[in-house]
Amino acid sequence: MIKITCKLLLSALILLQSTIVIAAEVWKMATPYRDGNFQTENNRTFADDIAETTDGALRIELHSGGSLVKHSQIKDAVQGGTVIIGEMLMARLGDEDPMFELDSVPFLATDYSQANTLWLSSRKVIERKLAEHGLKLLYTVPWPPQGIYAKRQIKTVSDLAQSKFRVYSPATERFANLVNAVAVNIPASDISNAFISGKVDAMISSPTTGVDTKAWEFVSHFYHTQAWLPKNIVVVNMDAFNNLDSGLQDALLAAGARAQQRGWSASQAETENKIAVMQKNGMNAVIPDAALMDSFAAIGDILAALCVEKTDDEGRRVLADYLGN
Repeated sequence: MIKITCKLLLSALILLQSTIVIAAEVWKMATPYRDGNFQTENNRTFADDIAETTDGALRIELHSGGSLVKHSQIKDAVQGGTVIIGEMLMARLGDEDPMFELDSVPFLATDYSQANTLWLSSRKVIERKLAEHGLKLLYTVPWPPQGIYAKRQIKTVSDLAQSKFRVYSPATERFANLVNAVAVNIPASDISNAFISGKVDAMISSPTTGVDTKAWEFVSHFYHTQAWLPKNIVVVNMDAFNNLDSGLQDALLAAGARAQQRGWSASQAETENKIAVMQKNGMNAVIPDAALMDSFAAIGDILAALCVEKTDDEGRRVLADYLGN
């Protein structure tokens, strides 16, 4: 009788374990950046956090480096539900709505404090616009601020005139046009070859890009202009989120809040560390003087005005709120 009872208990335990495995929700997460990148590492910690706080009831399977879906396809994949959760550069959605490009307007927000103020002014609108696309925002993390890389010293904005300027987005192309440079569209993976082959001789990008591409091998100067701090967003398919029970929803949102706080701190540390690496490798990494920054700020005013023209009344209210702070 005791043996039969033990067998029944063991069978019940095995059945319970099987039920738990079957009930677990597993989401694939598409991310565009390589392992070791601070954004990817933050996402990995987020996935670990979710598994721990939900006791495995919700697990996120991270696919880095565009191995699951290419960067340009992540938004549509999450929206369509072929991928449940994904990370992307928010400015990539600028063609769908100018509000998604707001954090990439050059010289509108030029340090972490200003970037945070801009985000607080725009978050509710961004969340609503993402929801219209069937996406639930979980968290956002800025890249280190954008600076100018050049093969020669830049004393005035006119020194960029006729340079072959690497661009990667509508915002960077507009900036190149306003400084009378020749815009050349080059993906991040081809930056080194583009400089070495002479296709480009200047660009605007983050200190992270400078170290990832070993920029000291092809340019001599980095100007820490902090032109803008573009943000990555992590979004989840809205239907998938709504299908979770309230406990898992709360856990997901709480982990997202922690990932955002952790990511902003990591971004600031990344900025300092990468600039130090460039300097160690012989680059002239400098803060532009006041006159040069004033000239760039004037270009920023033009670009902000263009943004106002493109966006809707809601977007104009967000800009007015931010500029009034």
